Amino acid sequence: MENKQKNLEEQKESIQKRIGKIKNKIMVMSGKGGVGKTTVAVNLAFALQMKGYNVGLIDVDIHGPNVPKMLGIEDTKLDASEEGIKPAKIPIGAGRALRVMSLAFMLERDVPVIWRGPLKMGAIQQFLSDVEWGDLDYLIFDLPPGTGDEPLSIAQLIPDITGSIIVTTPQEVALMDSRRAVNFSKKLNIPVMGIIENMSGLKCPHCGKEITLFKTGGGEKAAKELKVPFLGRIPIDPRIVEDSDEGNPFILKHHDSEAGKAFNDIVEKVRG
Repeated sequence: MENKQKNLEEQKESIQKRIGKIKNKIMVMSGKGGVGKTTVAVNLAFALQMKGYNVGLIDVDIHGPNVPKMLGIEDTKLDASEEGIKPAKIPIGAGRALRVMSLAFMLERDVPVIWRGPLKMGAIQQFLSDVEWGDLDYLIFDLPPGTGDEPLSIAQLIPDITGSIIVTTPQEVALMDSRRAVNFSKKLNIPVMGIIENMSGLKCPHCGKEITLFKTGGGEKAAKELKVPFLGRIPIDPRIVEDSDEGNPFILKHHDSEAGKAFNDIVEKVRG
């Protein structure tokens, strides 16, 4: 037990040397799958970068790393030097680039990751201690659904996490799981930055009326019950799906749409 604790402290020290200068470290979580967590993480990272910040995006969903697909960089080969592994870079603006790291860059496509907890923790540790992130304003963590190994590893390895953002859909089943994610953060003393209600209503393309496919307002209700901030509602927009499949972040082309404005409003609240 003593050796295990010593190793953990050494890991923390190594990670702190690498990412200690990163100003904000934000975990994007969800209590269950299928709520659009990765879509939110990708567009949040891009929106922050578009506002002039230096941003990194780390895909910690070991078993389902989809960030490279959504960014159109699946075939990227990473470089390494004595300074560390260089993350993939997507140019945004003059001389600036979004930095991205994912296990998908190191695997053959469609090969499953069949790992137990210690291997997953080792991979996360390497993402944090061996990747040359540089000086960032924000490092966004796209976590897998639930409250298992990956979010627990991040919480243990990074004592100064800025906070967590919980993504949910409005229906009660998703809200039950989002409450668990909020309580997970509270138990580990991670500040909850707020809840995002995704897939919140669909505007009919013919009559313009709102269709509440998954109900609406549940995320805001849960935020009030749990006494955490409500960051906003993101409506369903078919172009979000199309852009994600094509590797184009939605916020780049559709920032003036209702969903695009919702993303930007959320970014304003996140950056304070």
